Amino acid sequence: MRALITGGAGFIGSHIQDAMLRKGFETAIVDDLSTGHRENVHASSIFHELDIRDERLQEIFAEFRPTVVFHLAAQMDVRRSVREPMYDADVNIVGSIKLLELCRRYETKRVIYASTGGAIYGEPEYMPADENHPISPVCQYGISKHTVEHYLELYHKNYDLSYLSLRFPNVYGPRQDPHGEAGVVAIFSLLMLEGKQATIFGNGEKTRDYVFVKDIVAACEIALDTDRVGVYNLGWGKEVTDYTIFDTVRRHVGCDIDPIYAPIRLGEVNRICLDATRACRELGWEPTVSLDNGIAEAVVYYRHHHSRFKASA
Repeated sequence: MRALITGGAGFIGSHIQDAMLRKGFETAIVDDLSTGHRENVHASSIFHELDIRDERLQEIFAEFRPTVVFHLAAQMDVRRSVREPMYDADVNIVGSIKLLELCRRYETKRVIYASTGGAIYGEPEYMPADENHPISPVCQYGISKHTVEHYLELYHKNYDLSYLSLRFPNVYGPRQDPHGEAGVVAIFSLLMLEGKQATIFGNGEKTRDYVFVKDIVAACEIALDTDRVGVYNLGWGKEVTDYTIFDTVRRHVGCDIDPIYAPIRLGEVNRICLDATRACRELGWEPTVSLDNGIAEAVVYYRHHHSRFKASA
């Protein structure tokens, strides 16, 4: 069995790589290293430093012939999608279509797609938001990620390409880059470890649904092993405020630094949490790592890998 992981040198992708290697898969990584890191690629993996829009991707498919593709490569910065909507659409939509065409042409059996639950629904009409919630993104990133779900459904209907789209919540944990992927747990941890103040955008009451990376990888492994097709939310179904994240990180770092408050940024929803009842019922997935334990593990990681990431105020 052969797994190709786009964005596999990144935070989540590299953890999926490790899981596939443990399962005995041959693994190939495609990553342009715009946010990923070469040191995240295992020595047993085949690495291609490549943008998914590059025509050379066809050569990789022709040679490697992946059984499954985990598609995580994306323009994933909400603020950049607002500033540069054409770039966002080119990477996330056009790049994904090119990938699906190669999956069809070289008879890939299954695609596991990293979608987003945090940006697709917009400001929720009810919470936790389930998969039937109206789709109403307030940023271009949410639109581009959702558009690919339609293409996946189309390729399944027309070409029998099996897929599962997992709508991720806010994922955090070891290896998250505080610059490229902008996870607040990583950002807060690095700044506090350097004795610097961290910025909260808004009044601290903005909420997200946080799931530890090990639980996300577990969902991806289940997605690989099931025959189900469709879209599934992942999440705790619990709102967690920005200030709660800040205060929990501060406690585990062991400092008494106060936050800086700044205006909320365009394109960000104010509140969201995700109903993962369908994933629990149909896939047998549920999160297991508590927020406190997950942040504790993340802080330990950043304390020991401080030199790898240079925080900036």
